[in-house]
Amino acid sequence: MDNEFQFKRGGGKARKTGFRLRRSSSNGLLLPNAVAPRAFMSSSAATEALQGSASSKAYGSDQIQVLEGLDPVRKRPGMYIGSTGARGLHHLVYEILDNSVDEAQAGFASKIDVVLHADDSVSIKDNGRGIPIDMHPVTKKSSLETVLTVLHAGGKFGGSSSGYSVSGGLHGVGLSVVNALSEALEVTVWRDGMEYQQKYSRGKPVTNLTSHVLPDELKDQQGTGIRFWPDKEVFTTAIEFDYNTIAGRIRELAFLNPMLTINLKKEDGDPEKIQSNEYFYAGGLVEYVKWLNIDKKPLHDIVGFRKQVDGIAIDVALQWCSDAYSDTMLGYANSIRTIDGGTHIEGIKASLTRTLNNLGKKSKIIKEKDITLSGEHVREGLTCVISVKVPDPEFEGQTKTRLGNPEVRKVVDQSVQEYLTEYLELHPDVLDSILSKSLNALKAALAAKRARELVRQKSVLRSSSLPGKLADCSSTNPEESGKFSILLVEFTVLFQKSKQLFGYSASRSTIFCLGDACYAMYDEKIFIVEGDSAGGSAKQGRDRRFQAILPLRGKILNIERKDEASMYKNEEIQNLILGLGLGVKGEDFKKEALRYHKIIILTDADVDGAHIRTLLLTFFFRYQKALFDEGCIYVGVPPLYKVERGKQAYYCFDDAELKKLQSSFPSNASYNIQRFKGLGEMMPAQLWDTTLDPEKRLLKQLVVEDAAEANIVFSSLMGARVDYRKELIQNSANMIDLDHLDI
Repeated sequence: MDNEFQFKRGGGKARKTGFRLRRSSSNGLLLPNAVAPRAFMSSSAATEALQGSASSKAYGSDQIQVLEGLDPVRKRPGMYIGSTGARGLHHLVYEILDNSVDEAQAGFASKIDVVLHADDSVSIKDNGRGIPIDMHPVTKKSSLETVLTVLHAGGKFGGSSSGYSVSGGLHGVGLSVVNALSEALEVTVWRDGMEYQQKYSRGKPVTNLTSHVLPDELKDQQGTGIRFWPDKEVFTTAIEFDYNTIAGRIRELAFLNPMLTINLKKEDGDPEKIQSNEYFYAGGLVEYVKWLNIDKKPLHDIVGFRKQVDGIAIDVALQWCSDAYSDTMLGYANSIRTIDGGTHIEGIKASLTRTLNNLGKKSKIIKEKDITLSGEHVREGLTCVISVKVPDPEFEGQTKTRLGNPEVRKVVDQSVQEYLTEYLELHPDVLDSILSKSLNALKAALAAKRARELVRQKSVLRSSSLPGKLADCSSTNPEESGKFSILLVEFTVLFQKSKQLFGYSASRSTIFCLGDACYAMYDEKIFIVEGDSAGGSAKQGRDRRFQAILPLRGKILNIERKDEASMYKNEEIQNLILGLGLGVKGEDFKKEALRYHKIIILTDADVDGAHIRTLLLTFFFRYQKALFDEGCIYVGVPPLYKVERGKQAYYCFDDAELKKLQSSFPSNASYNIQRFKGLGEMMPAQLWDTTLDPEKRLLKQLVVEDAAEANIVFSSLMGARVDYRKELIQNSANMIDLDHLDI
């Protein structure tokens, strides 16, 4: 089942409604819990609505709520940590970790220890100055209790009274938010030969601040230690911290802070399952780029420099690779990843384009006067990491995904131009290699111009512009079709033509009686199918009102190893671009231009299916990564087993579900188990019930949490370096259940 449905009544606004999942007793499929589309307002709901209407008329001062202390955090946790799922859970760790990193950036800490305890708590300890413990003049509490219990209290607001010249924490809510969302929190501070301790629960102190003198051998110890237990009442997922997720963030921080050592350990009752690692990179961003390009063929040595201008510290490292056809640019501001870019990214992009064009014409490598390399061509094959440290940064929102300081662009632009010009003039061979790569990118773009113009010019809603194999939705209204879906499905068996499969159930027909507004209930997609045999069966199984089918012939081109010209010449890639309305690579992404807001990849549960899925994901990641950022990419999960007992049929999506179902049967029960090797083994009716029906299917939304890690995975899996792919397979072999391999 989809994670979320949208629906609206009459002309009102659509609202999102999340449903809990339950197992259907009749067929074992996931169904919405108690959803009756006809009964939008039952008698009890109507009574409540009337009461609510009456109370709204009596709207007065007694209905104005004032949330005190940390109550706002517990009332709306998603506002502060993004979500109450796994992402928000890990964000708690990052908030505390960033505080310790700020101490390191200020020059007072050199070591951080992070421990994921077996009881699902986390402790983070640094050797910085330690949080002040003296009485705060405003709150009349200790400074320690103030920063733990008062929102917007901290030492990072800038100015002469600030405790930090540069920091990532700007709003004074990090530590207090973690405290508010923790079932228990223990803080220990070492300062001036003393150890101070205090305990909290859900944002409120449960003990007084205690202290004792440290022994002589530890009297020089300084720093802060925090251990917290996330509140199970707040988080919707199980309290479980992922070692690899946190390790990825720690690796980033270690690259960005060369003088900092960070230790990570995950405890476990089984000594063999204990994980630990130390992260220290003296080379900083140069080592970061080296790590990112570990499986690529570099054109030259890594170019890097550090500079400070007008109080802004700039750290840049970059390298071009011959076997890469896209760019990887990572930006950081005060050690915080700016996913949406900002002025530092804009500055370095403009500087690279202008500098290489100027040097190319000056050195006569670019001979034609009318040729100017665009930024896209200059950056092809480039891996670049830029980190800036700004005393008074302007971030967009608490999530800090984009840097807005206009002065940073000018400083970065000038610094990169000065250094790069000097370096390339002293290393003409490097300049020649980079410009040769850029000119080849330009030639490839010109060779693919006809295909690009085809994509750019044809209307996404005119049938003549769409691939001939695309079975589109019946609606032609762009406002509606934008809500529909396309499904990418792999089929291997040719089905016999069958009769029309189903009519609408009473609940579904009720929904459609509500008019066009009901279409938003399904928020549909396009299904991309592999093989022409999918055309007949998927078209019979779909709901043509809101589901489109695009058959793909076999395995698409691996664009990780191909340039732009080869990509645009490929027929299947062209079908994808035209069918989805993706536009042209390198252009700004516009979600409103998409023909479908959900793109579902549905492949067989075997090796070939996994390969096809990976090829499609590689295309989407390299061609238009914004599709992941906008939440448009999904993977459909087909069932692995069909269990027939008498006249009842159950579908199980994994071995655990199968075992659970078997255990629910009497010991002497007779039943038959069918293992699906591929979607081609399903009849169209089964296909609808298990993978196409929005009320029953199981979808997984794909997002990119760590762009650097994702970049390396795609390069290793799909790149030309066989040795690194072999190493990746060997290192990951212990994660595979050999019994499930389809060899």
